[in-house]
Amino acid sequence: MVKETGLRERKKAQTRRHIADTAARLFAEHGYDQVSIVDVARAAEVSDQTVYNYFPAKQDLAFDLAEEIRDLYAKTVLERPDGTSPAVALRPLALEHIERHRGADLGLARGALPALCVSSPTIRRLTLEAYDQHAEVIAAAITETCPDVHPAIARAHAAALVSVFQLLFERIGHSVVDGTSPAAVADELTPAVEAVFDDLDRHFRSFHAPAAEAT
Repeated sequence: MVKETGLRERKKAQTRRHIADTAARLFAEHGYDQVSIVDVARAAEVSDQTVYNYFPAKQDLAFDLAEEIRDLYAKTVLERPDGTSPAVALRPLALEHIERHRGADLGLARGALPALCVSSPTIRRLTLEAYDQHAEVIAAAITETCPDVHPAIARAHAAALVSVFQLLFERIGHSVVDGTSPAAVADELTPAVEAVFDDLDRHFRSFHAPAAEAT
């Protein structure tokens, strides 16, 4: 029974990934606003209902990883080592996004979320809402791990952290639409993101001293 359950879950995950990848390809080829659920179902060779079972709304196809990313940000801040600021903990994730783009195929990248934010007002609006949700979970993680930090300060700092991801995603999105070399964009973004996270690390330490430093 355990093996059957595991196999069933793997098949469901594979189907979900196949549908999301198919949608991304169609978005890249035709644009988000020109693609329907029916188009995705036909291209993925599944029924319309199967698509709806995994993605209740069309925008969910573009945001298929949003919840996973949000949970990762929160987990990273919650489980960071003692004495490590949220900025230092999150920086590797931002740099990983940049390095992933370095080897991106521009054709396929046009169907990914950063580029869709540039080409679709609907996705742009929903992405801004997602950034706000990211900031909320990061703020909650900061408050939980640093009880001495006022919730309002934690929320403001979380918003600043999320803005770094927002800026790099927007730069990547515009560069994909413009056809700029991914390697050139990665070279441009890496030192800038490093510098901003260094500044946010100093800012965090200005209002929260780790226990080891405070004694």
